[in-house]
Amino acid sequence: MKYRIFIVEDDKAIAEAIKGQCEKWDLEGVCVENFHQVLLEFAAAAPHLVLLDIGLPCFNGYHWCGEIRKISKVPIIFLSSAADNMNIVMAMNMGGDDFIAKPFDQTVLMAKIQALLRRTYDFAGETAGILQHRGAILNLGDHSLRYQGTEIELSKNEYRILLLLLEAKGNVVSRSRLMEGLWQTDCFVDDNTLTVNINRLRKRLEQVGLADFITTKFGEGYLIL
Repeated sequence: MKYRIFIVEDDKAIAEAIKGQCEKWDLEGVCVENFHQVLLEFAAAAPHLVLLDIGLPCFNGYHWCGEIRKISKVPIIFLSSAADNMNIVMAMNMGGDDFIAKPFDQTVLMAKIQALLRRTYDFAGETAGILQHRGAILNLGDHSLRYQGTEIELSKNEYRILLLLLEAKGNVVSRSRLMEGLWQTDCFVDDNTLTVNINRLRKRLEQVGLADFITTKFGEGYLIL
């Protein structure tokens, strides 16, 4: 498989150089585009490793490391010219896995990335994935849903409904398919119970600003657009 590296670096020349080097090492590099939406772009990219600069527009790297750690255990390597002991210690305390001082040798950077990928995935297996839409982030590892910094508590059935709808985003999921999915949770679910769960989930989403997140297709089922 090809590992995906998420590059959070505001110096375009450095970011593009790292991306090009990733390709030479058979890695996929994805550079952040909007530094105000780093977490959303992270969720959309679903990377295996993050390269994170400290000095960034809007919020610094420590902030984004903290936000990423709320939803993922993906390896994070800090890149910074501010390589004093205080910054290195802070980076590690915020959840970073390594710290590389600028300027750095690209070959050394790639070797460190490869080593961290091996330690993380060859022995620990794949980390839990993330599904995101309209700013809502569903963590498949701990079954949590986050939106604009708020964590939404989901029941087992509500999580399963949301998972099935997000996996089929843009397509209708029939009521029978949803009930089959809910049956896997070892809870008996009839047609009326499905309606109750859908309505409860909608209200919970609306309370945090996610109105009209789930669309009803009468006679067919439900979908997320």
